Amino acid sequence: MPARRTIVLTASAVGVAMLMSACAGAGEGDAELGTEENPVQLGVVGASEPYWETYEAAVEDAGIAIDIVDFTDYNQPNPALSEGELDVNQFQHIIFLADYNVNAGDDLVPIGSTAIYPLGLYSTQYESVEDIPDGAEVAVPNDETNQARGLLILQQAGLITLADGGSPFSTVADVDEAASRVTVTALDAAITASSLPDVAAAIINNDFITDAGLTPEDAIAQDDPADESAFPYINIFATTQDNADDDVLAQLVEIYQSTPEVQEGVLEAAGGAAVLTQTAVEDLQTSLEEVQADIEAQ
Repeated sequence: MPARRTIVLTASAVGVAMLMSACAGAGEGDAELGTEENPVQLGVVGASEPYWETYEAAVEDAGIAIDIVDFTDYNQPNPALSEGELDVNQFQHIIFLADYNVNAGDDLVPIGSTAIYPLGLYSTQYESVEDIPDGAEVAVPNDETNQARGLLILQQAGLITLADGGSPFSTVADVDEAASRVTVTALDAAITASSLPDVAAAIINNDFITDAGLTPEDAIAQDDPADESAFPYINIFATTQDNADDDVLAQLVEIYQSTPEVQEGVLEAAGGAAVLTQTAVEDLQTSLEEVQADIEAQ
């Protein structure tokens, strides 16, 4: 197998510029996508997980050249895809993509599913939700979709009350402070884990759990990825409308879904808590359209 080609980007314009020069642009030239002259540029968050190396090997065994581009900020892979610096990305759920499309005026589409990951509440100071004292501070991610999901977890755990019962579009502004046990602070998703010494508890996205020395089993509260209402939280491969029917990208999805070592690695990285999915693309697209319509109606 060729030497692993992983590019790590930070959340900055400089990072995107580095990607442009390092990758020479996804799809540039006349070479067929997936060849050594034009390897597929796949954007992810958390490429250090061992299963990505397993996946890369499986893809290259299938005769497809690939570069895995590792981002450290959830807000970068979609713009990079839209701008042609990536061919496909895999890091987000349907709601996140819907929110991006509506706010950016874009039309990125899902081309395959991966898994639903539980979102958890973690603490290094308290062993249970009940132990968290009244008036304590709890952190949630500041991106709109994960913020709303985190707030719903806090409400289910009895820590806060949300106006009108909450929704997939709730924000910190919707917290009824008078009826809540704790105060809530929104932080960048990448630093909710590092905030644990300073807050009573924090909602931490799955991609940052390992880096914080935690496992999903350490969560003191989480949502249920197997619940029917979790469908819009299915994680997906996404690409542009122009590439939606590309056979090489379809192969990438099929390899991810059908390679046992990759699937086992995904489950291991999630502490066994993920629910693997092979959802029909048509159903993913329908869910995306419904969520986008809900967002536009807000």
